[in-house]
Amino acid sequence: MKRATNYLENLSERRVAPSKEAVARLAKLSGPFPEEGLEAGAVLAELDEFCSPATMATAGPRFFGFVVGGSLPAALAANWLAGAWDQPASFYEETPATAFLEQLALGWLIDIFRLPSGCGGGFVTGATMANFAALSAARHVVLEREGWNVERDGLFGAPPITVVVGAEVHVTLMKSLGLLGLGRGRVVRVPADGQGRMRAEALPTISGPTIVCAQAGNVNTGAFDPFPEICKRAHSAGAWVHVDGAFGLWALACPSRSYLVDGVEGADSWATDAHKWLNVPYDSGLAFVRDAEALRAAMAVTAEYLPPTTEHRKPCDYTPESSRRARGVEVWAALRSLGRFGLSDLIERTCRHAKRFAEGLNAAGYDILNDVVLNQVLVSFGDADTTKRVIAEIQEDGSCWCGGTVWQGHTAMRISVSSWATTEADVDRSLAAMLRIASKHARR
Repeated sequence: MKRATNYLENLSERRVAPSKEAVARLAKLSGPFPEEGLEAGAVLAELDEFCSPATMATAGPRFFGFVVGGSLPAALAANWLAGAWDQPASFYEETPATAFLEQLALGWLIDIFRLPSGCGGGFVTGATMANFAALSAARHVVLEREGWNVERDGLFGAPPITVVVGAEVHVTLMKSLGLLGLGRGRVVRVPADGQGRMRAEALPTISGPTIVCAQAGNVNTGAFDPFPEICKRAHSAGAWVHVDGAFGLWALACPSRSYLVDGVEGADSWATDAHKWLNVPYDSGLAFVRDAEALRAAMAVTAEYLPPTTEHRKPCDYTPESSRRARGVEVWAALRSLGRFGLSDLIERTCRHAKRFAEGLNAAGYDILNDVVLNQVLVSFGDADTTKRVIAEIQEDGSCWCGGTVWQGHTAMRISVSSWATTEADVDRSLAAMLRIASKHARR
């Protein structure tokens, strides 16, 4: 714990990206499997000496490369305590404390996201598995309506399912479709507007088993699909609507941003991450399904040696994994430590930081490519080669870390502000570094 605390206390001042020398020193851990073991303290010393300097400071206040939050103190401490408990989080009878906390946290989350009461939910590794779990329930329902039991009979000979996605669907949702046997290449893509939002009026004519996948929070722009129109058109034709809200769903926790997510409660299932904007330790994702029984039907298993069904919720009936760590503990701890007002402030504060980045870069003459409505900023420093050079030098500089992207034909730097630890001083320090480096390269 002392080593971990020391690491965290120095994050705000160290360079964000590890030095090349620190990464090279990892090789000192190489070698054949040792015949003799080391005592635990010596093992931790090796980890700290060689690996701590070689980490990316994603838990610090100036990492903006992806939608990655740090770990709130209460959530991190709860993670340590839950690790000591070592509860497999499968059955209430086996692990009552963690099962209880999980159910309590789910209730709070359903309230925060304004989802229908009675939703089923599961704690998974991240948005990929959250999409997978929710879409498994969707697959179950749309085929059950056709008289097909997909869990029993598989997809061989099943009625075909049409999957509709936006042109800027996230790659992890596509991965989930591949894992489900629905195919990454069989989707119907709907055109997007200038901010990456699905154009609801361009939805195809829907017939037969259909799943429409909408998006809350475009990974580049932060934009939201028009949920009321999508749900109305899809449901009128009997389709299931799923929302990939990996980070954008958290806008519902902030009154000043919740308008962006209007109508999302009309969907049938939702996926999000807790290790993004809730700032709990990796890994932590959440799947929600309006029809709890549909999620249970897609995920549950039984065996003679397992505890019988009781009045208590069985956590493993709602997730792909039977054995997993007790992720709900740190989610509960984060929510308990923040409260409704603290959570709202976290979302609003990081969005305000993003706006500050956009204003500072725009004032210096650089092009902001998106409407900055959330925590995402896209900036171009000129042509593609110039922008790439600026990004590379910013990453090497160490003051902050931002990644590159290509969006609607434009090469850009993406700034994602998600950490509870980021302050106005961190924004100013990072912005100064960006402008200093860009001024050497960019043609304005």
